[in-house]
Amino acid sequence: MKITDRKTEIINVAAKLFKEKGYSAVTVRDIAQAMDIKAASLYNHIKSKQEILVLIVIEIAEEFTNIMDEVLNSDASTIDKLERIIQLHIDITLRNPDALACLNNDWMHLTDTKLDHFIKMRKDYENNFKIIVKTGIENGEIKNYNIDVIIFSILSTLRTLYIWYNKTNKLSSKSLTDNMIKVLLNGIA
Repeated sequence: MKITDRKTEIINVAAKLFKEKGYSAVTVRDIAQAMDIKAASLYNHIKSKQEILVLIVIEIAEEFTNIMDEVLNSDASTIDKLERIIQLHIDITLRNPDALACLNNDWMHLTDTKLDHFIKMRKDYENNFKIIVKTGIENGEIKNYNIDVIIFSILSTLRTLYIWYNKTNKLSSKSLTDNMIKVLLNGIA
């Protein structure tokens, strides 16, 4: 499905509203009002609020999934793979923090097969992350800490980066990436 410029604008406005108020609290009328158009006009571009949610959440989830698959299947070292994953999260956070917030906070409002598809992508992503970490431990590339703690620590930080960065976005992309990699992979002591 080709997404028009107007549809992209609708998606971006909706993502911002979903971030601010939550998916459940936002109506199509709210989206139209934020765009200074009539709600009926939105339906020329979208079928429903659910369609907007699907476009936001599934698109980003598929980007995460596709790059994770590339990273997992590459011949890179564990450290290089983890650095690439950190970079992926930072890139998406800086490019579209509103959509990332929607992915993290509103995915549970997806329905039927779209919800099942998202849950599968999320589980596969986490499982692939676990494979990378486990391989790194087995190869002696990273310390033998509890795998679940490692994954929780890194992913929790990366998944909520949009909250912190919006408040303190004084760091350049490169500085943020360099510092996140050092702290997440090398620790602070």
